[in-house]
Order: sequence, then C-alpha cells, then structure tokens
Amino acid sequence: FAPRRAARPARAAALSSSKRVLVPIADGSEEIETACITDTLTRAGARVTVASVEATTLCTMSRGLKIVADATIDDVEGEGWDLIAIPGGMPGAERLRDSAALDAILRAHAAREAPLAAVCASPAVVLKPKGLLTARATCYPAPPFLDALGGAADGDVVTDGHVT
Repeated sequence: FAPRRAARPARAAALSSSKRVLVPIADGSEEIETACITDTLTRAGARVTVASVEATTLCTMSRGLKIVADATIDDVEGEGWDLIAIPGGMPGAERLRDSAALDAILRAHAAREAPLAAVCASPAVVLKPKGLLTARATCYPAPPFLDALGGAADGDVVTDGHVT
C-alpha cells in the first residue's frame, strides 16, 4: 500500500488546496491510523506528504503491512507544514520519538504554534517526552500511556491550544 493523492472534488480542492500536511511514519506505526489520517485529509483537499523516519521510504507497519512513504524525513526537513498529524502504533511511536530529524521538525512547528495532531500512543510516547503537550491530552487507554501523560483528559478528541 502506498498512500497517494487521490482525485478530489473541486469544492474540497478550492477550500484547502494550499494546506500542506506532514504524516511521519516509522517501522511499527499503525497502518489503519496512517491510512485514515492520509485518506481523510486527502479527500478534504489537503496536500499530504507521508515521510518515513527510517533510512528508506519503505516501512513495515505494526501488523506487517508495507507502506511506501512519499519521502524520508530528511528529505522534508526545513519545509513548513500547516499541520503535522502523527499516527500511533508500537514500536512505531518510539521510533518517531527517537528520530532527531522529526524532533527538529516538531520543535520548529510547535514554536510557530502551528496545528499538531497525534493519536493512540503518540501523545504519550512522542509529544509528552518532548515537552510538546502543555496540559490536556488523551491517548490509547493503556496504563503505560496514561501514566506517561499523568492521566488522560476525558474525551475522544481533546484540543489544547494548537495540539489536538
């Protein structure tokens, strides 16, 4: 499976064709979350770039599905994004957390207070250790993730400032 930009309705394209979204992935990222994020945003008219933090664009996801990213994270360093949306999955979230290139991108993005989204394990595993969560967040309700957050906010979707 290689996420690609699908044809989109003219209305959606007109509404958000200028929005650029980065979706970083790693070996062990969650394939359903990656597909849902990229598909939904693409259908809404965003220009989505999937970037691998691995040495190549090919990632083996958490259940063995292989996904070919559009680029490596090194290829997109220094670009500006309207949104960064981070899928979960283990050990993918740990690999995202440990990527120096993604760390630099996330810190520059957060400094601009640009929208940042994370699902599943990623709020607790990727964002919290980097100090990118200032207050409320939710995550997959496993004890290690809840403990890392210091408790999760109540709600399926929680927004705090520029972080969702």
